Amino acid sequence: MTEKVITSPEKPAPEPVKVIIWDLDDTFWRGTLSEGAVEALEENLAFVRDTAARGIVHTIVSKNDFAPAEAKLIELGIRDLFVFPQISWQPKGPIIKELLEKMQLRAPNALFLDDNPINRAEALYYNPQLQVADPADLVELAPWLRASGKPDPAFSRLEQYKLLERQQQARSGYQDNLAFLRDSQVRIEFREGAQVLPDLDRIEELINRSNQLNFTKQRVSKDSLRADLQHPGQRWGTVRVQDRFGDYGLVGVYAVSLAENRLTQLVFSCRILHLGVEQFTYAWLNFPALEVQGDVATELNTTNKPDWITVQTAQEAAAAQAESATKPATEKLRVLLKGGCDLGQLTPFLQAYELTVEEEFNFNNENQIPVHVEHTALLRQGRELPDAEKQRLALQLPFLGREAFDTKLWANDFDVLVYSPLMDYTQELYREKATGAEIPFGGYQNLTQADPAAQAAKYAQRHFRGLDEAFLRRFRQEFEFAGQISPSRFQENLAWLRQQIPAAVPLFFLNGAEIDVPSSGETGARQRHKEMNQALADFVAGTVNCFIIDVRGFVQTPADVTNNLRHYQRQHYRTLAQRTAEAIGQWQGQQLSRSAWIDLRAEVASRVPAKLKGLLGKLIK
Repeated sequence: MTEKVITSPEKPAPEPVKVIIWDLDDTFWRGTLSEGAVEALEENLAFVRDTAARGIVHTIVSKNDFAPAEAKLIELGIRDLFVFPQISWQPKGPIIKELLEKMQLRAPNALFLDDNPINRAEALYYNPQLQVADPADLVELAPWLRASGKPDPAFSRLEQYKLLERQQQARSGYQDNLAFLRDSQVRIEFREGAQVLPDLDRIEELINRSNQLNFTKQRVSKDSLRADLQHPGQRWGTVRVQDRFGDYGLVGVYAVSLAENRLTQLVFSCRILHLGVEQFTYAWLNFPALEVQGDVATELNTTNKPDWITVQTAQEAAAAQAESATKPATEKLRVLLKGGCDLGQLTPFLQAYELTVEEEFNFNNENQIPVHVEHTALLRQGRELPDAEKQRLALQLPFLGREAFDTKLWANDFDVLVYSPLMDYTQELYREKATGAEIPFGGYQNLTQADPAAQAAKYAQRHFRGLDEAFLRRFRQEFEFAGQISPSRFQENLAWLRQQIPAAVPLFFLNGAEIDVPSSGETGARQRHKEMNQALADFVAGTVNCFIIDVRGFVQTPADVTNNLRHYQRQHYRTLAQRTAEAIGQWQGQQLSRSAWIDLRAEVASRVPAKLKGLLGKLIK
């Protein structure tokens, strides 16, 4: 395998070097430590100090005994400039592969320096895109590397990796989910009665926007909610959550009909998914009657009360908030994540990074119909149509609903936009004959050709309201089928979207998988994704401050998806979040600081639901 080496400043590396991996004996210093004294190479010491001050990180992979090697580095006054040192007698290739995974770095951004060509060859075998070099080449490499990166005199990038190193060391101490959850120190504050009235807006938002943990799915208007909150026959309450990582705020709402002891509202934000908050709340309410509506992310039972959660008073919660407020705050990038609700599974993993994540996903409208709000045609209609026209269409078409044209995109209060345009890949457009307005709905079928009675029966089985036979016949008369958006119009709409967002805000697009999913019933989906992916790639290639996060590198077989090629298996959302954070870090020129602890919690929590439904439920009775 050919070594990928920078040989001079005139021959730049394929990708910038972000980490230098050092061998020690006859590389970093002269001589072999296990055989006696070694001689420090002053030029190497100076090189490490200079490049660390440019944001290049240094680590070690050396065949040696750890203690004497570390003692020598301390003696040389250089130990603190190395992170994740891997000093043992194990083969170097697998160690480098694991090391790069721990450091969340890619092999093309790493340079391995080793005097032994066998070690370099082994490293390349396990890490084919790794850059490698003989230490003798460092004379030519050093000037180029000293000019790389950005000035970092405070060694802030090094400190980020030290923090990551400490967190991963702590992470290795957890052997089971229960220990992890108990150490998270989850605390709940319940508020009831008059205390809930000031939170009217947040309560309305949770009820009408939440899906994954909305057990009742009874949407409300703000006026009806205001009246219900003060109804003497209803017990209303809110749920606030804190843990050792921070304050989640108001994340849950419940309402119990006192006459029937029946839950009329039980809703939670997905940000506390898998912490057991929903089961704890249900138990705290003494398991009132509950008729679960539609699909939910977890199942509740009438026996368990998670023992890793405690209830705190408002005074205790305020004290915890005050203590948190005294800690120095780090300004985080504000990221708006816009796409299908399945992308909500990215959020717990993205929250492990120095990011503030806002979400805008599809939701069930007042007719209990899922509404996607990300199709570029719908975005343009929402931006360009008069308010009266939008209101007319929203009322006329049950699959839209009153909030279909609402979006956070135009508020311009985010630093980064991560956008999935997969509804453009999927949904069909229907053109109103009288006005020319185009509305997206469904996908891979022509609603105007379907039998109205049979189609209405299917919608009735899904408890959709308003899509009855009479509406479908009227729809066929008033709208014509326009098919899926063309790749060229898709590009036009993307260009329009780029113009609506401030130029300084980067747009990161998630593309689509290119696999066959025979059981999905979406004929031609693979070819459609190929065409639209190419259109997206062509657009990004010619547009400033736009980037693609490519899912095709890890979603490659039918086993990688669930019921269609847009819904990925759970483990791939962690990978997608990591790729997203990496892309944002590359854009800003500095890798995002990351909490390995929070990432571990998200990873473990993503595996908890099935166990909570079974084994864990029995363990924590």
